[in-house]
Amino acid sequence: MFIDEVIITVKAGNGGDGSAAFRREKYVQFGGPDGGDGGKGGDVIFVADPNINTLIDFKFKKLFKAQNGENGQKKQMYGKTGENLVIKVPVGTQVRDIETGKLLLDLNVAGEERVLLRGGKGGLGNVHFKSSIRKTPKIAGKGREGAELKVKLELKLIADVALVGYPSVGKSSFINRVSAANSKVGSYHFTTLEPKLGVVRLEEGKSFVIADIPGLIEGAHEGVGLGDKFLRHIERCKMIYHLVDVAEIEGRDAIEDYEKINTELRKFSEKLAKKKQIVLANKMDLLWDMEKYEKFKSYVEAQGNEVYPVSVILNEGIKEVLYRSWNMLEEIEREPLEEETNVDEVLREIRGDKEDFIITQDEDGTYVIEGRVLDGVLAKYVITMDDDSIVNFLHMMRSLGMEEAMRKAGIQDGDSVRIADVEFEYVE
Repeated sequence: MFIDEVIITVKAGNGGDGSAAFRREKYVQFGGPDGGDGGKGGDVIFVADPNINTLIDFKFKKLFKAQNGENGQKKQMYGKTGENLVIKVPVGTQVRDIETGKLLLDLNVAGEERVLLRGGKGGLGNVHFKSSIRKTPKIAGKGREGAELKVKLELKLIADVALVGYPSVGKSSFINRVSAANSKVGSYHFTTLEPKLGVVRLEEGKSFVIADIPGLIEGAHEGVGLGDKFLRHIERCKMIYHLVDVAEIEGRDAIEDYEKINTELRKFSEKLAKKKQIVLANKMDLLWDMEKYEKFKSYVEAQGNEVYPVSVILNEGIKEVLYRSWNMLEEIEREPLEEETNVDEVLREIRGDKEDFIITQDEDGTYVIEGRVLDGVLAKYVITMDDDSIVNFLHMMRSLGMEEAMRKAGIQDGDSVRIADVEFEYVE
């Protein structure tokens, strides 16, 4: 099954907490701080694997988490670093943030390895907090939380040439003729239900890749016939083969078909409309009135595109097209689809701005303190639940302006205050 779009959640590993341990030695009644640092959390890494051609592996599993770092231990033992999470995706996969819609990664090179989210840093052990004033620190660094994102994976096939045209104009037959793609062939519309890739090998050192895009119809850029999903697979190509039934055996007009397909390309993306086209006037073996072909040829050439008369069934005129295409492809640079956005910028945008201190009151009258400054401190330090540790924490928060914020909020001597999971009585 060909799956080219999925939504998953990825999370980097949390850093391990630092240890707030103390030495316990024989004949030493009060040993100094001895806590080790926490280990770093694992990263989330994407790899473009040329052996994968669909996103079907993500159809049922939606959450991908890297391993957390281990906590630090006594005797200044470091916590173990969490294992990285390696996610293998097809070449041509884009990773896009769901909330902002911004492109984070564009994995368009086989074997390319990119880090999306870095694991949280491990917290420092209490040995780092010792000073001439604080000889027995009972606080330790808290491991940083690994970032989490909901992202969309979009596969956009990497081909040199995109094969487009109305249904039943001979695209599947063409790609089967020039490559080993083995696309299903039939005389009815929408035979091709998914894009197919075929490698055209002309001679030693001369080859290129064609993508057979399912038949487009009017309104494709808006999703009619799943056209918008198919059109995105053309975006990476260097040029376009535009097949047209010049014999008009189904009662359609060749010029009108040509214009409608180009209109869909233009409405979907201006980049697509500007790509170089080779127009293949197919089914010449069924054409009895050459004036039709000459009229069509003059119309297309007036727009700056080359026209080649071919018969896919009889294998006539195709070799010339392939060699002409090879020479053109050598001169065309593959342009980037869109600029990537740094993931840190996106994470900051998602989190938004938060006030330094947010003070609310519960129904029972208890004041609850939250906010950016408090989050920052709690994210950095492990506060042990003993009196000295809590007093040190409150002194730290006072220096950061919490006491002034409490007074402005109307908190008075004797009021109950809760910070995180700790509740205490405020004393002025």
